[in-house]
Amino acid sequence: MADARTIGIDLGGTQVRVALVEGGRLLARAAEPTDVAGGPRAVLSQFRRLMEKVLPPAGWSGIDGIGICSPGPLDSETGTILGIPTLPGWEGLPMRDILAQETGRPVVLENDGIAAAHGEWRHGAGQGLRHLVYVTVSTGIGGGVVLDGRLLHGRRGMVAHVGHLPLSLDGPRCACGGIGCFEAFASGTALARAATLAVASHPDSALARLGTERITARHVVEAARQDDALAQSLLTEEARYLGTGFTALLHLYSPDAIIMGGGVSQGYDLLEPDIRRTVQERALPAFREVSILRAALGEDSGLIGAASLVPAGQDDRHVDGAVPVSWPAV
Repeated sequence: MADARTIGIDLGGTQVRVALVEGGRLLARAAEPTDVAGGPRAVLSQFRRLMEKVLPPAGWSGIDGIGICSPGPLDSETGTILGIPTLPGWEGLPMRDILAQETGRPVVLENDGIAAAHGEWRHGAGQGLRHLVYVTVSTGIGGGVVLDGRLLHGRRGMVAHVGHLPLSLDGPRCACGGIGCFEAFASGTALARAATLAVASHPDSALARLGTERITARHVVEAARQDDALAQSLLTEEARYLGTGFTALLHLYSPDAIIMGGGVSQGYDLLEPDIRRTVQERALPAFREVSILRAALGEDSGLIGAASLVPAGQDDRHVDGAVPVSWPAV
């Protein structure tokens, strides 16, 4: 049977990305900065514009469906956004049904971490594995899980919000409002915050020479590659936090591998030795040799994963476009 040809949409807090996907391959792609201020109506207009750019010559007649990945929380069973901290005003939006009605194609809405786990499992570093945990380490931390050869969803499709695994009774406050979350210690945002605080006492660091430019996790990785002592120290601490969180996930899910994606994974080669060292120190012996891998699809894990979910999603997880949809008050 021929591979489905689908549209993948990756909704992020900074960028909307759309691609034409077939068999895990990106055939065409387009992107725009997310119109956060414009709210859902503006962003849905961006979806329409970008989809038109990547459609094949046959137009919609050649498209089997649409897969959307989005930060959550969201309800993938009903295709509804529950609330996205980085995108205010989306609460209760029936995104799946709106796009299904407009395009007449089946639509799957999936959490971005779960979609990325599916992408890596089917087309990336997790091919051939029956059990894996995907962890994206970027602005925040999210994830997805495959166990016994099955992509997990849980109640309302909200499984594996791994960034909110508590690592401490105290510590920094997380974007979710909690204290001591994995995300609050180890996200790219947390790494950037630690670097910003540290440069005051390290004026000779390459990070200090950025001046008024806002320090990001990418800057820390770049400085570490230039043998900057402060940046290397910050990455060692980051790796220790990541290793601690990964150890908890090993004990919880018992995967064949943990796959790390997201922007911070650009520094994976620098982080991996201390991640592995921390796992060796903290994990039960039976879990210490589990593989820890870098995502093979890079920033496209979620985009490819969402698009690849469409064939498996042609059941009660989509509508056929015939049901009128009412917008919530936004």
